[in-house]
Amino acid sequence: QVQLVESGGGLVQAGGSLELSCAASGRTFSRYHMGWFRQAPGKEREFVAAASWISSSTDYADSVKGRFTISRDNAKNTLYLQMNSLRPEDTAIYYCAAGAYGNYLNAAIYDYWGQGTQVTVSS
Repeated sequence: QVQLVESGGGLVQAGGSLELSCAASGRTFSRYHMGWFRQAPGKEREFVAAASWISSSTDYADSVKGRFTISRDNAKNTLYLQMNSLRPEDTAIYYCAAGAYGNYLNAAIYDYWGQGTQVTVSS
């Protein structure tokens, strides 16, 4: 079992920045792919960014490339999402997730999910 707790959400003006954190406990954090997903009101959950534990590679949704940065600190069992140049369309609940096997870009491989943290970007 892996427990995930997100923090760092809040209200920010367009153009501003936020850093989300996801604290993990339980199984070995370093052996999990970690991802950030988001869900806006009335929309389906969508992929934001992910970090592989195998290759140390990262990937991003086209909508956030160049603005968001995912990183992980395995010593602290923590995943981060630095979000810059925020836009109103980034408003959503942000979830972190952990999965051990498979294509880390695929939401279906993530077995563990946090409760989410609200990010609201005002125009």
